Amino acid sequence: MTNTKRSVVGAAPHLGTRALNRATLERQLLLRPARISATAAVEHLVGLQAQNVKPPYYALAARLDGFTPEALSRPMADREVVRIVTMRSTIHTHTADDCLTLRPLVQPARDRELTQFRKGLAGVDLDRLAALARELVETEPRTMKQLREALLQEWPDADPQALSVAARCRLPLVQVTPRGLWGRSGQVSLTTAEHWLGRPAGPAATPDSVVLRYLAAFGPASVRDTQTWAGLTRLRDAFERLRPRLVTFRDDKGVELFDLPDAPRPDPDTPAPPRFLPEFDNLLLSHADRTRVVPPEYRGRAWQGNIAYRTLLVDGFLAGLWRLEEHALVIEPFGRLTRAQREEVTAEGERMLRTMHPETSYDIRFGVVRDA
Repeated sequence: MTNTKRSVVGAAPHLGTRALNRATLERQLLLRPARISATAAVEHLVGLQAQNVKPPYYALAARLDGFTPEALSRPMADREVVRIVTMRSTIHTHTADDCLTLRPLVQPARDRELTQFRKGLAGVDLDRLAALARELVETEPRTMKQLREALLQEWPDADPQALSVAARCRLPLVQVTPRGLWGRSGQVSLTTAEHWLGRPAGPAATPDSVVLRYLAAFGPASVRDTQTWAGLTRLRDAFERLRPRLVTFRDDKGVELFDLPDAPRPDPDTPAPPRFLPEFDNLLLSHADRTRVVPPEYRGRAWQGNIAYRTLLVDGFLAGLWRLEEHALVIEPFGRLTRAQREEVTAEGERMLRTMHPETSYDIRFGVVRDA
C-alpha cells in the first residue's frame, strides 16, 4: 500500500521520506533478497559503481538470495559483464549489452570532460589520438602507463596525464580480466569494449529509455535526481515526453517526483532489515536529494575527502559504518541501537560473512559509537 495524501484538491499526491525510502529499497532489491542471477541484477540496477574491485560483490551480497562471489566473477570472466567508465565519469560494472549502449549515450559528457585538460592537450589532434590509442590497445591490452608512454612519443610536449585522460574519454576502454575477478589479482589493463566483446557498439540508448530504467531501479525521482545519477544534463525534455506515461508525486519539500505507474511503492511501515553496503554503493550516490536514505544529521558521515566508507543501514536508513579487520567485523553505529536492532545487525553481519568469506572465521564487535 502506498502512503500518499493530497494536501490540495487536484495536487499531486505527497510521498514522505519513509515512503520514498521503502520504494527505493524495494527497487534496489534491499527489502528482501531477490532470487535472480547476478547478471540480471546488474542489468536491473543499470550497473554497479565499481571504482574498486570488491564493492560490486558486496553490493550483490546485500541484495541477492544465494549469492556467491563466483556468481559475478564467472560472467565477468566470460565477458558477459565488464568494468568501464560510464555515468558520472566513474567505473561501473555493466552487462555487455549495457556497456555497448550506455557508453555511447554518455559520450558527449566524456567529450566535455576533456575541456578541463585543453591546456595540456594543446596541439594534440584528438581524432588522431583516439585512432592511435585504439590501435595500441586492440593490438594488446595496455596499462594506462604503457598507453601514456606510447602517446608521449607522438606528442612529447603534451601533459602526460591529459593524454591518458583523453584516451579514456574518447574511447570506450574496458578493464580486461583477471582485473575484477574475485580472489584474483591483476593490474588495470585496457582494451576497447568492441574488441573485448567481439561486436560493435550498438546505437546509443535513448534518454527516454534510460529514464524509464532509472525510475524502475531508483524511483520515484526528480529530474535532478536522474541527472545526478547519469552525470547528464537537459533530461527535462525526456521527462516531458514521458509525462503521459508516468505518475507524479510531491516530496516533503514540494519537489515534483516522477514514477512508473505500476512500480512498487510499499507501505512506509514495511520492515527493512539491516544491510551491509560497500563503499560507493548505488543507493547512496544516485539522487540529488539523498535524504530518502541519509538522515540530515548524518550527511557527509559516509565520506572523508575522496574516501568512501562501507555503510550500514538500519530500518532502511544510513546508521553507521563497518569494516573488516584481521579477524573481526567491526560495526560503528552513529547512534545508539536498541537491543533488538543490535541482534538484527549481528544476524545480518553473520549472513554477509557466510556469503563473502565462508572459509574465514570473524568475530563481530561493535565499535565506539560515532556521535555526530
